[in-house]
Amino acid sequence: MNKRFDIVVWGATGFTGRLVAEYLTRQHGVDGQTVRWTIAGRDPKKLDSVRLALAHINSAAVNLPLLVADSHDRVSLDTLVRQTKVVCSTVGPYALYGTPLVAACAENGVDYCDLTGEVAWIRETVADYHERAAQTGARIVHCCGFDSIPSDLGVLMMQEYAKGKYGRSLPEIKFFITGMRGGFSGGTAASMLNMLETAAKDRTLRRHLADPFALVPDGAPSDARNADQTSARWDADLGRWTAPFIMAAINTRIVHRSNYLLGYRYGRTFQYSEAMQFARGFVGGRLAANGFSFGLGALMGMGRFGPARALLQKTALPNPGEGPSQETRDNGYFRIKLIGKLPAYDGQPVMLLKGEVAGSSDPGYGETAKMVAESALCLALDDKIARRGGVLTPAASMGMRLVERLRAAGMTWGVGSGAS
Repeated sequence: MNKRFDIVVWGATGFTGRLVAEYLTRQHGVDGQTVRWTIAGRDPKKLDSVRLALAHINSAAVNLPLLVADSHDRVSLDTLVRQTKVVCSTVGPYALYGTPLVAACAENGVDYCDLTGEVAWIRETVADYHERAAQTGARIVHCCGFDSIPSDLGVLMMQEYAKGKYGRSLPEIKFFITGMRGGFSGGTAASMLNMLETAAKDRTLRRHLADPFALVPDGAPSDARNADQTSARWDADLGRWTAPFIMAAINTRIVHRSNYLLGYRYGRTFQYSEAMQFARGFVGGRLAANGFSFGLGALMGMGRFGPARALLQKTALPNPGEGPSQETRDNGYFRIKLIGKLPAYDGQPVMLLKGEVAGSSDPGYGETAKMVAESALCLALDDKIARRGGVLTPAASMGMRLVERLRAAGMTWGVGSGAS
């Protein structure tokens, strides 16, 4: 069936939605020659304001059609999704606003990608819509931003390299943040606080959120290390002190779901962990020990309690629709190192593989807008990726083709190896 659009950016009046629309305008134009796309949301006046802002980038954007729907009106959402191949959703918290849209896409066989980091909500969409999406061919792909593309595709890249060069998969991969600078948006804050508020009332949910295999129907293998890093730790392969990385609570779940969806391509006992890198000596050890006591770690701790959450919302966190300045986004960056070892085998020595993933702007906004936009383009335009439907992950749906797109868009993705 011919669709009017290849991509609809849902939530274009929000902070991240505007960045996605700006990226598409700058990189792919608005004339429909390479991709037919438009913007959608609930408020036509705000959409028109976004369209006028896009026209300052490309004057032809003044002719972008506007699609209006409501997150809680299923009829309007069905009308919206039937007009496009892919819906790119930036409307969070997804647990509050995302379910009817996922349901509409799953029912109508329309592809979907988003920026959620809400593990509990993803579990719900798997339970409620994976089977229907598989029947209709809809590819429902969560976590297409900084959560969790560098992790998910970084692991895939490492494993594909290992299999291609050595004929074996890596039994374990460790992910380290070696450098990062960026801002914090109101939408991200709202999603985080909603997740914490829900978990505070539900013991079962708290248990699921603590499980790295929470998105794998088979659960954890009996000999798997079933816990995220929670304290300072010296890593011999890295040669540095490390501390917990807050986004591991999302990313590890997505990586393990990818392994499951790919038929355990990485092995049934594959181990994966994430941490932040610190210096080698005594100072590095102390910084690592304190690394989760401040910043986002403290934020998460405060967010567990009702009065503290209210205080954070009023004083410490931006409101939904707000985010870092252009200068902050431009001055941001992230650098990630991935390390994996292949055991000695059939005359081969132990091989050490090192991977790198990096972005040259704010990870949560500049690079995230790029990642989710390229995900939507990949789903809409790339015929070589699998057509399998279901509630999927970036690695299981788009794989190395998306890595190629992101390299072309300016991100760094690379692997090297040598005898250990």
